[in-house]
Amino acid sequence: HVQLVESGGGSVQTGGSLALSCVAAKLTYSSNCMGWFRQAPGKEREGVASINRDGVTSYADSVKGRFTIAQDNAKNTLYLQMNSLKPEDTGMYYCAADTLCRTWVPRWSVDRYDYWGQGTQVTVS
Repeated sequence: HVQLVESGGGSVQTGGSLALSCVAAKLTYSSNCMGWFRQAPGKEREGVASINRDGVTSYADSVKGRFTIAQDNAKNTLYLQMNSLKPEDTGMYYCAADTLCRTWVPRWSVDRYDYWGQGTQVTVS
């Protein structure tokens, strides 16, 4: 079955950087649309960045200019480079796969995505 496994989370100070990775099993990134989401305690899961089959990227306004999503199709790995981190970036970060590239569903809707990783914690203080 499809598995997404995130790594790279940790604790950093304000202004620091972290690089998250998401490795997929039984799923080819180049054939799917992928996204990164995050969830802070007591809050709903929110979309952070996405990339489609053509490599076109989109970002939530809150992270534009600071975060970069990328994928290495040869390694079947999705990345999220996070720079200039702020305390409000704290949360559990999840990668997700939209196997149908559901452009008819709002970009940051969790309903758009079929598969989710278990998450990796990011704490900014």
